[in-house]
Amino acid sequence: MTGRVVCMVTLTGFADEIAPDLTVQLDTLEEEGISHLELRGIWGKNVMQLDEGELERARAELVRRGFGVSAIGSPIGKVDVTGDLDAHMREFLRALEIAERFGAPYLRLFSFYIPDGHDPAQYRDTVLHRMSEFARAAEATGITLVHENERRIYGDTDDRCLDILTSVNHPKLRSAFDPANFIQCGVKPFSNAWPKLAATVEYVHVKDAHHSDGRVVPAGQGDGDWPALLGALKERGYGGFMSLEPHLAAGGDFSGFSGPRLFKTAASALKSLLAQADIAWN
Repeated sequence: MTGRVVCMVTLTGFADEIAPDLTVQLDTLEEEGISHLELRGIWGKNVMQLDEGELERARAELVRRGFGVSAIGSPIGKVDVTGDLDAHMREFLRALEIAERFGAPYLRLFSFYIPDGHDPAQYRDTVLHRMSEFARAAEATGITLVHENERRIYGDTDDRCLDILTSVNHPKLRSAFDPANFIQCGVKPFSNAWPKLAATVEYVHVKDAHHSDGRVVPAGQGDGDWPALLGALKERGYGGFMSLEPHLAAGGDFSGFSGPRLFKTAASALKSLLAQADIAWN
């Protein structure tokens, strides 16, 4: 007899897509039964812009209300690869400190913007050197770095994501798999990207998109092959975070917005897919 595959994931999300105000963010997550958030923005500021008082105020409120932080949704690596990367390393170290303060096991980052019209290959050595430095700096912490595939950075395609992960080859650097972002880069997320990156995936961003125009839609309503992806995650016994990043009202380089109603629409779509896949969530 074949044993039933048991799989349970933990739902989280970019709560700044709900509203700038932390109370509204947490109220909406609570209504959806979601007890974690991916911390990117509060009170109209990116997490990296919060001062010490604001960071402590946010941390205390999360503790008071019983919320955990799944990851710091940092903008690390979302700078031009030709810029002052030594200064950016100092920003990265601060992001690590913020992750430790909030007890976040993950820190989301990127692999640097490539100048328009330039061949990414000419910046490969620089990118790999910096990503290796990031991974080594995280060694003394309990934090794992997760690289998100994103348009216009070095690691926007499946092949270059794989290049980063296999070349750096460090247990502190893993993948945050984002199907919609792959679609917007002309990559089929399940048939092309997943077979190459599955072994490196330790975090999943939940959004979908159409190949025809790149428009972002709730999971399962685009070309992200979400049922197949969830089936593969279940077969692997994935028990990590699934982070809602709906982008249903607006999306930009450093943030997105959905509002409470559309965030709930995105959460409902994901929960329906999980039920169909017989994947439990908490």
